[in-house]
Amino acid sequence: MRTNDEPAPAEERPSDPPRPRMTRTRLGIFVATSVVYAAIVVGVLTTSWPVRFDWQVMLFRPYKQWPAIHTFLDYFVVLGQRGPTAVAVAAWLGWCAYKRRTLRPLLVLGTALLLLNATVGAAKIGMGRLGPHYATEIGSNEMFAGGDIFPSGHTANAVVTWGVLAYLATTPRARRIASVSAALLALGVGMTTVYLGTHWMSDVTLGWTAGLLVLLALPWFEPLMARAETWLLTAWERIRERRAALAPVVATAPVGLWGPRAPGDDRAPVREPVGAASRSGRARRADRPHTPRSERTPVTPSGSRRPPQRTAPPVPATGRGRAVG
Repeated sequence: MRTNDEPAPAEERPSDPPRPRMTRTRLGIFVATSVVYAAIVVGVLTTSWPVRFDWQVMLFRPYKQWPAIHTFLDYFVVLGQRGPTAVAVAAWLGWCAYKRRTLRPLLVLGTALLLLNATVGAAKIGMGRLGPHYATEIGSNEMFAGGDIFPSGHTANAVVTWGVLAYLATTPRARRIASVSAALLALGVGMTTVYLGTHWMSDVTLGWTAGLLVLLALPWFEPLMARAETWLLTAWERIRERRAALAPVVATAPVGLWGPRAPGDDRAPVREPVGAASRSGRARRADRPHTPRSERTPVTPSGSRRPPQRTAPPVPATGRGRAVG
């Protein structure tokens, strides 16, 4: 038993391992998996033994053989649904990225999901296979009929999303545990879709293969992810520097209604409350004599509006008398 004072074994100490590279072993596994992928597709296209096995499992109807576990598997299959699993894994990897001060976990997850959507989505749409519940003819491969189930998206997503945790593990022990857990989850999700009758067995097999190909191809994208991380961190530092440079200017240059004061000018405008200002205004108006409105001269820009006063004309002299001098 190890005490708290003893150092942890080398395999248990978290570290930041170097980014994986595409080694010969990994490249060989990638090529072998690609061959299996192609063989499954050819077998379904030619309506050979994979299609016959698909129909045997479908006609067996597993959901009717073991109905007691149907409700549980309805919830369990969500572990392969892209939305919930991506959110859960992204939240965990976001915390890991914050603790390690690196964006690599989130970039790896984003790259893996982009590759998954591009490859699996294109295959689904391109081959257009119908599922068991929509099959039209017994023994048919149901290809190019407008479907979108080949390969199984739930299965491939379970392989990629949970497999990313093993890909990013920092110790050999954590990598082994994450790899076994991801494999069991992907196996369970794939077989659950067969039990529920939403996928053929060949759909699930191709889904496992497609997900594994995405994980094996990730080392090819490590240099691109490293450049993206450097660019994002540099951009963030520039934003922080700009904000830090602008902060003192805003703090030391307040401009009010009276403009900035000169250095050494201690005179400050006296601000009175609204009530005091109104009272002082009334006092000043009370000191001035009040002029009746009738005596005020209205003034306009063109002058006074009061008409000029007219004087009475002189009275002409008559013949009855003389004017007094």
